[in-house]
Amino acid sequence: IYTDLGTKQLRQMLFDKTQITGLFCFENSKAIFEGVHRSFKFVVLTFEKGKCTQSFPAAFMRHEVAELDKFPHEGSIGISVELVKKLSPDSLSIMEFKSEKDIEIAKKMLRFPLLGEELPDVWNVKLKQGDFNMTSDSHLFKTEPGPGRLPLYEGKMIHQFDHQFAKPKYWIDEKEGRKALLCKVIDKKQKIGYEKCRLAYRSIASNTNERSLISTIIPRGVFVGNSLSTNFSFQNVIDEYNVLIYTNKELLFIVSIINSFILDYILRMRMTSNLNLFILYQLPVPRLTEKDPRFKPIVDRAARLICTTPEFDELAREAGLGSHKNGATDPAERARLRAELDGLVAHLYGLDPDEFAHILSTFPIVPQKVKDDAMQAFLDVSKGLIK
Repeated sequence: IYTDLGTKQLRQMLFDKTQITGLFCFENSKAIFEGVHRSFKFVVLTFEKGKCTQSFPAAFMRHEVAELDKFPHEGSIGISVELVKKLSPDSLSIMEFKSEKDIEIAKKMLRFPLLGEELPDVWNVKLKQGDFNMTSDSHLFKTEPGPGRLPLYEGKMIHQFDHQFAKPKYWIDEKEGRKALLCKVIDKKQKIGYEKCRLAYRSIASNTNERSLISTIIPRGVFVGNSLSTNFSFQNVIDEYNVLIYTNKELLFIVSIINSFILDYILRMRMTSNLNLFILYQLPVPRLTEKDPRFKPIVDRAARLICTTPEFDELAREAGLGSHKNGATDPAERARLRAELDGLVAHLYGLDPDEFAHILSTFPIVPQKVKDDAMQAFLDVSKGLIK
């Protein structure tokens, strides 16, 4: 009703042709509907025909249907249609705001362009879902490694800043995989996606998991299944083979933003169980480049977290790290770098301490120490102790 791209026209009709008098969403955590999974959400929507909606009362993630007796007079927040259009111009998706503070943070983030917005003279993100479909392309999959075979990466194999979270289950012969990817394009030995480092994020996620946005950079020489989505490019440059080009430093920057608490927080108000491309495209993301002094501290830390194995030596050199030997493998050091990244990114968005504390409080499954370290790093950035 209120998030999916496929129901955009329904929302447009409700905004233009009716006055929405209430949007009450409750989760089935107390088995109100027996035999239905407890994570499923249901909506009670009320509206009057013949009018138009400027704003409407809403309540999300409720667990007691009895709260309907007091709705919308108690426990609701007002959401303006103007804000909906600014946050989701392509889909008119309604975010699951739970408080006025959520709305104020969302407005503050809108100072930055949405990820899917194409801008001149700066990197622009183009995304696609995997290289191969795990069902229709399964005839290409081998269950053992061998000469000429490349691993097939799936969503479960990565975690935040980690390309070795699990071992591969399938491999694909490089010649067969390359032929399938090029399809009818003449193979002139041009470099295509799998021959470069790529940003990858899990396509299957949930807003009730410990973290919803799970992303890293995967090395060159691997294929990708459809449970991962990857980038085409971070620049508006297309070569003669229609292959988009990007800089790896920009790749390190964007993966840092994607893995931050603040972007995860804003995403969790938009999604349920699938991280569609259109949802990611609607997240506000700063378009920093090397010219900005805030760019390098973020990229340096991301490089140390990601470049921990020999296949990332080229990326490490480009990022100024030297080699993978200078990457961070000690768990305590990695935790510190991640906390510092969250502190830096929160400042990038212009958050104040109360706003960042509120964001951290919306991750109940994340260990308290992780949240405390992120907050301390945020405060240290304010004091100039982290640069």
